[in-house]
Amino acid sequence: MEKIADNDFNLNISRYISAAKPEKEIDLGAVNAALVGLEKNIEVATMRHNEFLEELGLPLLP
Repeated sequence: MEKIADNDFNLNISRYISAAKPEKEIDLGAVNAALVGLEKNIEVATMRHNEFLEELGLPLLP
């Protein structure tokens, strides 16, 4: 009852019950590991692609 009195007897439900949903926790370690893996895949694919470009006498990718 004290809480209701503190809110000037306002019975609006949103004053007493939060409808907000908690945000999903993100595992930053897993995200970082995935990004590191993707970066490695990009490096390998770039090296392989550059081998083909070199055979064709074309400029290599950076």
